[in-house]
Amino acid sequence: MKSAPPFIPRELLARMFAAAVEAAQPARCLPPFLPAQPRGRTLVIGAGKASAAMARVVEDHWAGPLEGLVVTRYGHAVPCRHIEIVEAAHPVPDSAGTEAARRMLAMLHDLTPDDLVIGLFSGGGSSLLSLPAEGIALHDKQAINRALLKSGANISEMNCVRRHLSAIKGGRLAAACHPARVLNLLISDVPGDQAADIASGPTTTDHTSCADALDIVRRYGIDLPDAARQLLESGAGETIKSNDGRVSGVETHLIATAQHALAAAAAVAQKAGVRSLVLGDRIEGEAREVGKVMAGIALQTHAHHQPVKPPCVLLSGGETTVTVRGQGRGGRNVEFLLSLAVALNGASGIHAVAGDTDGVDGQEERAGAFIGPDTLARALEYGLRPRHSLENNDGHGFFEALDDALITGPTLTNVNDFRAILVL
Repeated sequence: MKSAPPFIPRELLARMFAAAVEAAQPARCLPPFLPAQPRGRTLVIGAGKASAAMARVVEDHWAGPLEGLVVTRYGHAVPCRHIEIVEAAHPVPDSAGTEAARRMLAMLHDLTPDDLVIGLFSGGGSSLLSLPAEGIALHDKQAINRALLKSGANISEMNCVRRHLSAIKGGRLAAACHPARVLNLLISDVPGDQAADIASGPTTTDHTSCADALDIVRRYGIDLPDAARQLLESGAGETIKSNDGRVSGVETHLIATAQHALAAAAAVAQKAGVRSLVLGDRIEGEAREVGKVMAGIALQTHAHHQPVKPPCVLLSGGETTVTVRGQGRGGRNVEFLLSLAVALNGASGIHAVAGDTDGVDGQEERAGAFIGPDTLARALEYGLRPRHSLENNDGHGFFEALDDALITGPTLTNVNDFRAILVL
């Protein structure tokens, strides 16, 4: 008989998630990337769930004058002295974000080569800094966004469409900064850490095309209004490419990524005497299918000590997708966990946590949830039907009823999803 571990599994998983979030905090990762002060003005712009916290860190470490505007999610604002913070909607854009985008573009007039623009962008910026291209109404952009979110398209595909229907994304904001120097400091929430996909790349160049966006729209059956379709079919929505002279002065740094978060969690596990195996920092696919695959790996590990000997933790990051068919309260992390629990079927010695590092899974103010060997048995005691909850995309309802939700509040960072499966 195995002896009890010198830790409580759920508490260890919670500490690992907390370490992953802490590794991506702007106060920890941003200061080393700040440059010397320019001869001219310093202007700070940005968007994302972490952008207000990032702006505060810039202010705290900047000796000279500066000004600017960043847009963050409602409830994620951090007070700043010189940089204006605007709150807007996520994941579907609203008029507050659109007005902020217009004002941000207007601030960039009359910049000189002696000026410095610091771009602070993180996950969520795609909806927070939304300025539809000419001829496209905000309500049309909102409808397209909702359709993309429900379609099962991955984040790279969604952002490709968003960039080509925008007046500010896809490098257009960087081009508007010309001839000033642009320094991008990015917290990545996208698998593969491609800069063009972080907040849909307002200040970075883009290698995708209108034709690519049209292909995605057709593949997922997204209904476009006439103006949006014409923009893509005519090529008028083309984004800024790397050979555009207006972006020759752009410098970009990834200051926090999913890999940083996974490494921090692995260090916590090691300290507790638990081996760690990182399965990948860019896991994508349907959340419920990823849950089945991860269950298979966990069961192999438990039964045969392959690919690693227990006690161990299987770590992964990335961003899964959910094709919404039910009417429940879902999110990709709780969908993954519910699928994982069903596939594990109460297997002993296997516990897990999954959560979005920004503290919000789907549209719920909860990061994710925990599961253990007793999850299904407790669910049946409460009259819950796990498979039905999964089919109804009701992960949040399921885990809330079990009091197994992971609730952190806004973390003020975002390096995508975090998953840890503890095998004892």
